[in-house]
Amino acid sequence: MARLTPGETAPGFNLPTSDGGSLSLAELLPTAENGVIVYFYPAAGTPGCTKEACDFRDSLASLQGAGYAVVGVSPDPVAKLASFVEAESLTFPLVSDVEHTTLEAYGAWGEKKNYGRTYTGVIRSTVVVAPDGTVALAQHNVKATGHVAKLRRDLKID
Repeated sequence: MARLTPGETAPGFNLPTSDGGSLSLAELLPTAENGVIVYFYPAAGTPGCTKEACDFRDSLASLQGAGYAVVGVSPDPVAKLASFVEAESLTFPLVSDVEHTTLEAYGAWGEKKNYGRTYTGVIRSTVVVAPDGTVALAQHNVKATGHVAKLRRDLKID
């Protein structure tokens, strides 16, 4: 599985949103002065994914203030995302990639090991797409807890 690296062109996407609409990277880029933070997570409503989503929610004002938009991508169906958004009062878009096309294109879908078991699934990852559509930062196998704080440091927001 190929992983994106800084300087590469970020793959475009147009995916269904938790509110029943659709969202594309091309739509998001012009709204964010410094780029779009695209984060990939395994499953809405699980403890780690909830912690990460709430960290993004709680940091959203400062991320937006620094010129970044945020979008979360998972293989969950739209209905599950809608429940997650409501339950956690999320204030940024979540998109559904049930066919794993975008997950694969961003290197966030592949073989994982957990408790000695090997399986295929979402590799928790974050990619920052610069305004010109190139990858500014790519982080794979990130931890749910503390990831947003580390990302803020890496982006020199803190």
